[in-house]
Amino acid sequence: MNRRTLLGATAALPFAGSALAQSDFPSRAMTMVVAFPPGGQADLAARPTASAMEKILGQSVVVQNRGGAAGAIGNAHVARSAPDGYTSLMALSSLAVIPEAEKLFGRTPPYTVDQFAPIALVNADPTMLAVPASAPWQTMEEFIAAAKARPGEIPYGSSGTYGTLHVAMEMLAAAAGFRALHVPFSGAGPAITALLGGQVQALASAPGTLTQHVRSGRVRVLGCWGKDRVAAFPDVPTFMEKGFSEVEFYIWAGLFVPAATPAPVQQKLRDAVRQAVRDPQLVAAFTAAGAPVAYLDAPEFSRFFAEDSARLLRAVARIGKVE
Repeated sequence: MNRRTLLGATAALPFAGSALAQSDFPSRAMTMVVAFPPGGQADLAARPTASAMEKILGQSVVVQNRGGAAGAIGNAHVARSAPDGYTSLMALSSLAVIPEAEKLFGRTPPYTVDQFAPIALVNADPTMLAVPASAPWQTMEEFIAAAKARPGEIPYGSSGTYGTLHVAMEMLAAAAGFRALHVPFSGAGPAITALLGGQVQALASAPGTLTQHVRSGRVRVLGCWGKDRVAAFPDVPTFMEKGFSEVEFYIWAGLFVPAATPAPVQQKLRDAVRQAVRDPQLVAAFTAAGAPVAYLDAPEFSRFFAEDSARLLRAVARIGKVE
């Protein structure tokens, strides 16, 4: 072998190694990050999905909760992770909101949306307005009237400033003309705990995180942010049917990886999720939680994400700075 041939062969080694790594993917345990504490929508979606993907991929998929800053900490961690498919993110719609909110304050966002590649949407539910069963309000109209009569006094919880639950409630407040007291928490799980404990009197949350508490009689649901009523709560009206045409908000959960993840690896993950959402145990877990499967593969999910994000960013612009 002459020197030129040797150099060419040596230069090709990294590419051959990379191709081999992609063809062998996954060859070790994987991590699925949830940017919130346990108990919220992303966590409830991640655990059954990870369990189903383990059976398909033949490797462990460990769910890792990295809560804080309305999801910014966990999201940024995945954005900075090696783009090899071994670290993924089960994200909520706040993925797009957080960078835009940071710009309102002239701060450098901790990540940008283009640092992620969508893999698949696994569920999507309209947000529900929940109050403690002990609260005096029986309807959304009664809640709105009380909030107008006591501006800035009724405390409501959220998963963090500019997080999904915050944006949903402020969207309603702007449309209905009331002002409530925002109490941010590190995630939906702690916010629900505060609602059950009486620290807050209202919460916008996903059906899946509320179902068990409604069934136990500890929580009452007054309204829905969707275009249509939720099957699990057929008697709960939407805000849109009550005349609030701009009040539409969905808490969805979808899987992302760092944008530079090789296409063959992304395809393996897409194929795994496509099979995972048909797993009987996953379907049963999602259904029991009141958040049935709503699957979209990467191309359709990308379009859904873009349209949903545009609506949310308009809402953030209306909210403005929240100190």
